[in-house]
Amino acid sequence: MVVEIIRYDIAPESAKQFITAYTEAGTYLDRSTHCLSYEVIKGIEEANHFIVRIEWDSMEGHMQGFRTSSDFQHFFSLVKPFFNAILEMKHYSVIANSR
Repeated sequence: MVVEIIRYDIAPESAKQFITAYTEAGTYLDRSTHCLSYEVIKGIEEANHFIVRIEWDSMEGHMQGFRTSSDFQHFFSLVKPFFNAILEMKHYSVIANSR
């Protein structure tokens, strides 16, 4: 499993559109056999900070599976307006968890 972390700095006037976009985009993540789970979280101390955490079956599943699918095209069209607000977009391996 691979975890993708995307950190955003979203202007307050765009927050509602951002949440709506990821709510709709989540349907395409749900349809992907490569996406194990995802969550979108909002900062409390810094309400303009959002984190999208996506668990992928593998790096290949994400990059060659999902990203080459028609579902990705729909997903990306929804979140693309926020692309310039990305602070970080990286993949991580899980070292320890409580599951």
